[in-house]
Amino acid sequence: MKGSCLCNQVQFEVQPPVQLFQYCHCSRCRKVTGSAHASNLYAKNSQLIWLKGEDLVQRYEVPDAKYFATCFCKHCGSALPWTVKGRDTLVIPAGSLDEDLDTTPLQSIHWASKANWYTSPNSIPHFDELPPKK
Repeated sequence: MKGSCLCNQVQFEVQPPVQLFQYCHCSRCRKVTGSAHASNLYAKNSQLIWLKGEDLVQRYEVPDAKYFATCFCKHCGSALPWTVKGRDTLVIPAGSLDEDLDTTPLQSIHWASKANWYTSPNSIPHFDELPPKK
């Protein structure tokens, strides 16, 4: 699986297999994504290969977090894969991948702390592009 940042200055590859794909609704994941949840795949640290721009990858560790951190492109700010503190676990933001996945999320975690404004995408209108002007 190949991925990159928005400016394409950072490129990476994750060797299969992926162990898990899930949504996380915790407040830290909401903050780091700016969305209702993070969509993360999990693998072993050794499965990550930086193809280009590894020197542009910035890591931020929340001081009081036991495991949580995040990585992003210093140039464009895009979320990038990161290793869990003290674990052999790689977290891959699904949106950073450049190709379609052959898997779907298996679960949502930290559901009790989900954003109070979260609405299931299946319960609101869908548009293939921008909605028509009213």
